[in-house]
Amino acid sequence: MLALISKHSSLFLSMAAVIGFLFPALSSAALPYLPYVLFALMLFTLMGIDQRALVQAIFNLDAWGYACVHTIFTTVIICAFGFIFNADRDLLLAMTAVCATGSLFATPAIVRSVGFPPLKAMAFTITSTLLMPLVLYINMFLFSGEAFSLDLQSYTLRLVIFIIGPMAISYFIHQNVAHEKLSRVHTKLAQFTILLVFSFPFGLTGQFRWLWDEQRDFAIAMLILAFAICILFFIIGLVLYWRKGKDEAFVAAITSGNRNVLLTYSVAGAFLGPLYLPLIGALQLPIYMQPMIVKAMLKRDSKRAAKA
Repeated sequence: MLALISKHSSLFLSMAAVIGFLFPALSSAALPYLPYVLFALMLFTLMGIDQRALVQAIFNLDAWGYACVHTIFTTVIICAFGFIFNADRDLLLAMTAVCATGSLFATPAIVRSVGFPPLKAMAFTITSTLLMPLVLYINMFLFSGEAFSLDLQSYTLRLVIFIIGPMAISYFIHQNVAHEKLSRVHTKLAQFTILLVFSFPFGLTGQFRWLWDEQRDFAIAMLILAFAICILFFIIGLVLYWRKGKDEAFVAAITSGNRNVLLTYSVAGAFLGPLYLPLIGALQLPIYMQPMIVKAMLKRDSKRAAKA
């Protein structure tokens, strides 16, 4: 059963977003537990990564260059569009918070499911996550207005819990548990990891459903905006990395489109303004549709190559 779920994970992730939308009360009930699920997912993912290879990849300047594209460059582009279309401050705050957000920790698994090696995606995910606190703080300072005030003690504590914590625990485990034993344990844990990922689209789309019921026109506008943001991020990654080869370009595009918006919410919470939760709820469907679209694109290209 788990093998079947993993094989069709792209479809099930999109279905989880739809189910969360259809049952908003259940989705909202799951929302408070998602930070705990996020912590477990980050830890389980890091436990399965070769630490030496990951450290080498992280210290590669290319990974940090990608992180700057993922967070800073996308912030500049989104701000430019926001000013052109005269977006209000709350919407700009929500959008730039999404820009600052690192990639999903499920991204390596998603990249692997599409058919690409996951190590580069993991390096991109780690560096964009490490850069996130700084870019997020700057974006909140710029777009929260004169009333901006951030409890740095709480902010730092959340960073330690949700980012540094899983990394430190994973490092400790790798240092003190034999590789063979850890590999056996992680093989079993990995079967359940995809089930944890399903909880994110399910638990976040309920916030969008409440907006849909109360302000239908505005909700539709937010959904269109969510699709536009995901498409823009995907195109940015694809175009900027195309010269490095199709494989790396698609890895960068998928990583850029996947955003760990729950981590940003866990770190900054109410400081992100009233539109952040509705926006990230709307983002769930386009985010988790991306693997299906990439698979379809690659399948079409392979058919064309076979005919040629």
